[in-house]
Amino acid sequence: MPYKKEFMRIFRQARSASAWRTRLVFWSGAALVGLASTLLALASSQVDGYFHTWAARWPWLPFIMTPAGLIVIIWATRNLFPGGEGSGIPQAIAALELGEHADRGAVLSLRIAIGKGIAIVLGLLCGASIGREGPTVHIAASIMYSLHQIANFPIHHIRKGLILAGGAAGLAAAFNTPLAGVMFAIEEMSRSFEERITGTLMVAVILAGMTSLMIQGNYTYFGVYSSQLVPQQALGAIVVAGLIGGAAGGLFSMILVVGGRRLRPVRMSHPYLLALVAGLAVAAIGFISGGTTWGTGYEAARGVLQGTDVAAPWYAPMKFLATVFSYLSGIPGGIFAPSLSVGAGLGYHLSALFPSAPMVAIGLLGMVGYFSGVVQTPITAVIIVMEMTDDHRLLLPLMATALLANSVSRLVCRQPIYQALAKDFLGGGGRGKGQDRD
Repeated sequence: MPYKKEFMRIFRQARSASAWRTRLVFWSGAALVGLASTLLALASSQVDGYFHTWAARWPWLPFIMTPAGLIVIIWATRNLFPGGEGSGIPQAIAALELGEHADRGAVLSLRIAIGKGIAIVLGLLCGASIGREGPTVHIAASIMYSLHQIANFPIHHIRKGLILAGGAAGLAAAFNTPLAGVMFAIEEMSRSFEERITGTLMVAVILAGMTSLMIQGNYTYFGVYSSQLVPQQALGAIVVAGLIGGAAGGLFSMILVVGGRRLRPVRMSHPYLLALVAGLAVAAIGFISGGTTWGTGYEAARGVLQGTDVAAPWYAPMKFLATVFSYLSGIPGGIFAPSLSVGAGLGYHLSALFPSAPMVAIGLLGMVGYFSGVVQTPITAVIIVMEMTDDHRLLLPLMATALLANSVSRLVCRQPIYQALAKDFLGGGGRGKGQDRD
């Protein structure tokens, strides 16, 4: 009787001390992911505010602090925690392809997780245009993968489940978007998703998310909105936001992929000179923009969507450039939050083409269009924007915009950015040894 055999198997697992020890270790790891994500979020927000305050008081300070900070971070990542550079998502994806535990350990470890968190805080403290969400995925995957040193997990969970669960839980806790965390793991991190690890993903996301909620409370990343578009408005807005957002996002991805490959020899031979030049560029762009391009861009995007701030015509392209220079410098840093901010600025100005439509609705379409163009994961993009704004009335326009933007982006950048960077990481012999850490 198959049912009887299955019942006996479950009964034996329920009584097994070893099985319970493994469960407790896994649950503790997921909660630790939520705690680490929350601490990084709080620290990032705090130091981001510090830098803007200092730059407003001493306008010349970024021209010293930003390049010097980037040089210090590059030195630390090369000498203290190699393998912690870049956004972290390509490393987590690459870890899924690496066969030996020693190779994975060079990409995912507690040392890298701690170092990456410190580097993100330092990067925002010196005004770099970076996000914390991608690095949180790397940190979370490192924490979850390190659990195999404590508990005797089945080899299946070591190879897939722990890394995917960590990545999903990290993104969910970073944005307070549990559905987006699961979808990102399926849509981006694992192109060959296995049904057997569904439960592993869900448990990790739930525990990490609950830990984050207990500390920060229930919140939406960009506030709460209730907007809608009539069909006559929606069609034109979808086409414009999808075409322009997808093309701009694809261009951004192509610059990072191609630029990273072209700059690899410079990064190897003159890493500190590259950091100096990139730091001066980020400082100059921030100075010209009145300080709006420094940091994650979270406050700028929130202000635009809520109508409390007005995005200058040059905000989106300047934030675009500041993020390019920050990323190509080689420091750890994500592109999620800056991309959402660029998309919000883009949508704000596209709203002028539709004066009778709610500005926030066009802003959200611009955000999802650009973000889909950058990461080429349209379902994740839609879910992230919906969960971050608690606005479900724009579901169909957001989905249509994301799909159109994704198609346009693929004409500009043929391969999704994280897949391309993970391939470069593996092909360049990266594995935490400094060859290629984009």
